[in-house]
Amino acid sequence: MIAGMAALVNAVQTNCDIADARHARDVSLCTYLLGMREFYRWEHQLPYGVSPPRDEVGRWIAEREARWELIAADDFVAVPVAGREFDPFAAQQVNAALAGSGLVYGAGLGRFHKPHFFLGQLDREEQRGEAHLLVCGCEYARDVSAIPAASQGATLIVRREALRQWLWEKAEGWNVKQQDGALKSALLGYGFDVDPQAAIERMTDGEIETLVLHEEGEFAAGRLLGHAWADKLAGFSGKRAELLARAVRDNLADCLVTLPALLQRDAADSLHFWFSTFDGLRRELFPRLVEAYGSRVGAGDPAILAAAATAGRAHFTVLGRRLLDLDEAGIEALSHAPASISL
Repeated sequence: MIAGMAALVNAVQTNCDIADARHARDVSLCTYLLGMREFYRWEHQLPYGVSPPRDEVGRWIAEREARWELIAADDFVAVPVAGREFDPFAAQQVNAALAGSGLVYGAGLGRFHKPHFFLGQLDREEQRGEAHLLVCGCEYARDVSAIPAASQGATLIVRREALRQWLWEKAEGWNVKQQDGALKSALLGYGFDVDPQAAIERMTDGEIETLVLHEEGEFAAGRLLGHAWADKLAGFSGKRAELLARAVRDNLADCLVTLPALLQRDAADSLHFWFSTFDGLRRELFPRLVEAYGSRVGAGDPAILAAAATAGRAHFTVLGRRLLDLDEAGIEALSHAPASISL
């Protein structure tokens, strides 16, 4: 740890709280309440498998919302490190100042321009080609919607706690009806039917690599699409165009890196995990891949999956560049007819 740790944690958490005050309720009520339950679990350090007390969570949410009303209009505060103060969005400079401290800082804009911040323990650091990977363990400050992985330029950040939370939520939901499908195959592959908590821990450790591969794909996709892509996203005023643009880039990233790597490694459990996350517009835009996954019992025939990924790489590169030439209204129109641009 470093001198001034308490002030650093307080500043980052303050910015998380301001961001939540402005945006935490921008989702459906169900998603919001689930997120708040898990945020309560994190804040009170409750283990997974233990249900937070409903009445207490309700009171805590009411208190948190009351506080949000008081701070929603506040400015974000500077991040203090080693006697210096940094802009809260200057993640690269903050991490440079934190070098050697065993800490990692994240900041950026997520979906629909929502700011995200976090501070955590640095578990692992390595160079992956041209990209710099930071894997975060225990988290000291975070917002409600913890994003398991993100890219910041050439820096890839994966958050182990956020991934574990996401996996536990998915597993709890599956356990109610235990439906067949990719998630069932992934969970059973890790032994969820024998020891759920141990399985989630193994799955978290195992699927960190899948998240890393996706972020490497994002880095590669960024080089293909250029700097204009970020400007395009930043300029959207509505949700539909952004959802389509993100789906196109996600599919491109996974066709460039994630799927080829998992297929080369014959990582069947990780393929099941990946397909359990393959939903929404991403899935609508890529029915050929859905069909390839169902080509045989298991994670699909590798040759058919590889051919689909190769075709997807070309298709989504062209489609991504096409979106760059359209205005927001044109992209939104395409989002209402995804079959017309699907593969």
